[in-house]
Amino acid sequence: MDQPSLVQLDARKRAESNGPSGICLSYLLSGYTPYLSPDASHPNPLLHSKLGEQPHLSLLEQDLEYLCEGLEGRSSNPVAVLFDSLLLPDSDFGLDHTSPLEWRYEPERAVPHLVLGKGPPGGAWHAMEGSMLTLSLANWMELPGLKLKDWMREKRRNVRNDRATPAEIASYYQHYVSQMSLEQSFACGTTVTSVTRQPGSHEGSPPCWRVTGQQRREGEELGDGSSVSEEVPFSLLAHNVVLATGTHDIPARLGVEGESLPFVCHSFWELEAAISRGELDQSSDPVLVVGAGLTAADAVLAAHHLNTPVYHAFRRSVTDPGLIFNQLPKLLYPEYHKVHQMMTQQQYRPNPPPHDPAQNLRDHSTPSSLPPSSSTTSSSPSSYPGYLSFPRYRVVAFRPDQKCVLESDSGQRTVVQVSKALVLIGAHPNLSFLDDNGRSLGIDPNETISCRRNPIEVDPFTNNVVTADGPGMYAMGPLVGENFVRFLKGGALAIASDLAKRQKEGWGREEGDLTTDRWVDRQVTTQTEAEVCVVDS
Repeated sequence: MDQPSLVQLDARKRAESNGPSGICLSYLLSGYTPYLSPDASHPNPLLHSKLGEQPHLSLLEQDLEYLCEGLEGRSSNPVAVLFDSLLLPDSDFGLDHTSPLEWRYEPERAVPHLVLGKGPPGGAWHAMEGSMLTLSLANWMELPGLKLKDWMREKRRNVRNDRATPAEIASYYQHYVSQMSLEQSFACGTTVTSVTRQPGSHEGSPPCWRVTGQQRREGEELGDGSSVSEEVPFSLLAHNVVLATGTHDIPARLGVEGESLPFVCHSFWELEAAISRGELDQSSDPVLVVGAGLTAADAVLAAHHLNTPVYHAFRRSVTDPGLIFNQLPKLLYPEYHKVHQMMTQQQYRPNPPPHDPAQNLRDHSTPSSLPPSSSTTSSSPSSYPGYLSFPRYRVVAFRPDQKCVLESDSGQRTVVQVSKALVLIGAHPNLSFLDDNGRSLGIDPNETISCRRNPIEVDPFTNNVVTADGPGMYAMGPLVGENFVRFLKGGALAIASDLAKRQKEGWGREEGDLTTDRWVDRQVTTQTEAEVCVVDS
């Protein structure tokens, strides 16, 4: 479709294990080691002083909890704040300090590992609309050892507005894996179907993790030059397993009557498809967008760009400090600030009884008739024609005649006629390869795992899963509540540091050495072994 370039994607979208989380962890496990540069300084004098106490030790060998003390940042994960502060000092203040870290390649530190992912390195960034812009600044998207702006300069491209397109980011991640010679650790085209704890054998082999699934490979070439792909089963054993699937595989649902009706969608991509098919234009009935996150804002912008009328319902107040729009700098994100203005200025205000509060919302066919001046708080009703927000409203039901019943906090109900409804209220990870979809691993074991409401509970300084069936299970990225690429890298540092310390203590010798075999080259059912396996669903 012809997607407007002003619509943005952020660094939180669907993440596979071979996305930036898995790539950064692979970099650290391949022997690339961070040290405090002898000539460098950090703008935080306390942190610089701590780092200077043992300059001969790499960051992986130092006490991360001690280094994290007193640091503040935009992540709730302390190691994420630490690593971000070292990679991008004072970036929250718009400053571009040089990182005090230097990276040394020390192959003797390498830990054999496999990174399993459904697509090529870069994960879901390859599937995103290439003309959009990332929410995060371009340098926040980069990985250690390769400056994104330097790479883009070599490609003779400029970063627009200090941000980049997903196509550029995907290409950068794929190039990064090649540039750092990480390809041998990546097994693409794989779908993991089971991760279970394997007991030790009578011969003395230690307990470990068994990972099974299918790998897609290109089979026999046909006469027209195409080939038939085949699914080859695999099974491997690993001392350690890292969950890095992201949390945007399964859209969250409202759980209300009629939610499975054909006009109700649960992803931004369904809106894109409808637009590309020509199903929406300025004469359409309004699109109802449910949700107050950035994906919902993307949908509002996309529909508004087509002059398609929009109803926007969300549970929070527009002044709620927890609303993401109240946390974004206005100058850096003008498009999202525009959406917040729309939400604030074009609010639905029902007329007092006995007049039917929904009367002015029915039977209109053009955006000029929406919203009527009597139904908004805007001093200039035509500021954003064709848009009407419903703050502190929830959906009660969807009806087969494409009417939606909305209910306010006070219990007042309104019925609106729509062409489509987009329920964009977050998503859940696909953890079907774990017992009960991994619920027992969450902070609340009775709830579904989700990034915001119920992340996997991990040790904050090692990312070890607290309630795993045995030692050696880690989780990172959105699964532990970390949405942004900028902070995903902290999970990689925590895991690599814990593995390095365990390896130094001799866990490999005590538990029995396992060596990685080129299992991806096998053409039959495969079983092999590895130290670390980073899995996607």
